[in-house]
Amino acid sequence: MKHLSYFEAVDIPSLMREFPIGAQFLERFAGMPPQVLRAHQEALFARQLRRAWEIPFYQRLWGDAGVRPADIASLADLHKLPPFGKEEIMASLERCPPLGDHHGRDIPVDGAIHPMVLHATSGTTGRPQPLLFSPRSREVHNLLLARAYLLQGMRPTDMVHSVYGHGPVNGGHYIREAVTHYTGAVYFPAGTGVETPSAKQVEYMRQFGATVILGFADYIKRLADVARENGLVPGRDIPVRMISGHLAKDARQALSQAWGGVELFDWYGVGDTGLIGAEGPDHDGMHMMEDAHWLEICDVDSGRPVAAGDAGDLIVTCLFTSDIFPIIRFNTHDVTRVLPGPSRLNLPFRRMEGFLGRSDSMVKLRGINVFPQALASILVDVEGFNGEYICTLTREDSGREALLVSVECAQASSAERLSAARQLLKRKLGVEVEVELVAPRSLAALTGVEVRQKPVRLLDKR
Repeated sequence: MKHLSYFEAVDIPSLMREFPIGAQFLERFAGMPPQVLRAHQEALFARQLRRAWEIPFYQRLWGDAGVRPADIASLADLHKLPPFGKEEIMASLERCPPLGDHHGRDIPVDGAIHPMVLHATSGTTGRPQPLLFSPRSREVHNLLLARAYLLQGMRPTDMVHSVYGHGPVNGGHYIREAVTHYTGAVYFPAGTGVETPSAKQVEYMRQFGATVILGFADYIKRLADVARENGLVPGRDIPVRMISGHLAKDARQALSQAWGGVELFDWYGVGDTGLIGAEGPDHDGMHMMEDAHWLEICDVDSGRPVAAGDAGDLIVTCLFTSDIFPIIRFNTHDVTRVLPGPSRLNLPFRRMEGFLGRSDSMVKLRGINVFPQALASILVDVEGFNGEYICTLTREDSGREALLVSVECAQASSAERLSAARQLLKRKLGVEVEVELVAPRSLAALTGVEVRQKPVRLLDKR
C-alpha cells in the first residue's frame, strides 16, 4: 500500500481553483444563480457520503438509526441522518483509543494511505478532543480563512500580530498557515499571554509596526489597556488599522475605541470544520461559506429545523473532507440565526448573525435559557464595564438554581449601580440573576483571560 507525503496528497493549484480566494472568490461567486451553487454542493456531498459509508463510526451511527446507503440520494435526504457531536466523538475515542474509529486514516483513498495532521481542542467545555485533518482538509481550512482575511482587507503589506495559541490547540498553527501560505502578509506568532507576556506583546507590536491583530476580543482589549499602561497610544504608537477575530457584537465599539477607532471584523468557525462564516466589508452579518459547508439551524431541544430567523444549534456538513474524517451533520452546539435578505456583496450565500452562545453550557433558570458566553453583549450597557465577567451557577438548599454574574467595573460598586445592573440583566434575559460589581482584573484568575484563548465564563458549582 502506498503511503503519500503531505504534498503528494494535495494538489494546491487545483484546490485554489475549487475554493478561490481574493478577487477570484468574488469573480466566481458574485451573481451566481442558486441552482448552480446547489449543483456544486450536491456533487461534493455525494463524494462525502461515499467515503463516510466506509468509516466504522458512520456505519454504526447511521445503522443504529436504521439508515441504509440507498436512503440518502441527495442533500434533500440529509435530515434522515442523525446528527452527532463531541459526545459521540469522545465515545469513539473510548471505544478505539487513542484516536477513535470516526476517521479513515488506515482506509485507503484511491489505493493510497493519506497522512494525518493531529491537533486538539482547548478543552473549554470538558476533556480535550483530538482534531484530525488530511492535507486536503487542512489546506481547505487555510484557504477559507485566507478568503475571509482577504475579503476583510488584509494586504501583502500588513504586519500581522496574532494572539492565538501555538501549543497542541489548532488555532495558532492554522491561523499562521492561512496567513503565510495565501495572503502574502507578514505573520508574527505572539501567542497567548502565557507564551508571550502582555507587556512584551505590545512592545513587539510597537517594534514591528503591527497593522493587523488577530485573536479573541477579550485579550485584544486587554492588550490595549497594557499598551496605555506602558505609555503607548494604540492607533498612534501601534498603527493597527484592522482587527479580525471573535467579537461580542454589542461590545465592538468599546474594542474599536480602545485601539484608536480601528475597523473590526468578526468570523466564526470550530476546530473540526474550520471557518464557517465571516464578516465582509459590508459589515452585514457573516457570509456563510456555502461552497464548502451545508449548514442547518436546528432547535436546541427538539433537533428540528427552526423557522426562518429563529436561533438554534448550528449543524454543519463539510463538503470537502472526503478522505480522513468526513463530517456529516456535526452539531457544534453553538447557537446562531440566519439573517434575512440578500447579500450586499451579491453572493449566493446566506448570512449568519454570529455566535450567540453554547447550548451545551446553557443555563436554564426558571424556564429561561441563559447563555453565559454571550452576556458581554448585555453587560456592555453596565457603566464602567471593562469586558471581563464570570457566571457562577449554584443550587440552593431548596433545590432552586441561582446564577451570580460577577462583573469587572471601573467604577466602585454602589447600591444604585448594582440595582441598575440587576435590572438590566433581568430585562434583557427575562429572568432575575444575582450581580456583583468587582474591581478590574480581580476575576483574571477565574476567567484565565491572560492565559487562555477562550476565557472561562461559567463556573458550575451545583
